[in-house]
Amino acid sequence: MELLWYFFAGFFAWNGIPHLVKGITGQSHMTPFKRVSPPELNVIWSFINIIIALFVLGIAAQTGTFSWPWDANLVGMNSWAFLAGGFVCALYLANFWKNPNARLPWHKD
Repeated sequence: MELLWYFFAGFFAWNGIPHLVKGITGQSHMTPFKRVSPPELNVIWSFINIIIALFVLGIAAQTGTFSWPWDANLVGMNSWAFLAGGFVCALYLANFWKNPNARLPWHKD
């Protein structure tokens, strides 16, 4: 179960990257809230993902709270599970974004 927590921490950490990049470069990008979200909302969504990743790292490392990566026992199989989560997220997003009409099921526009 511990490796699964590290996997999800990696997934959330990697999911925050494109939103942060789009947000700080002033570009619109899809979020769960809107198909075309303003840069400010992307920065907020990125930080929500990063905070979730840090809390999940805390669960994985059994600190019971928010944990920085250097305090989260990211060694051996734990680091591989974290990286696998990031890799799966990256592959999923690459496949999702290759469609120019990509949308989440609840987006109406």
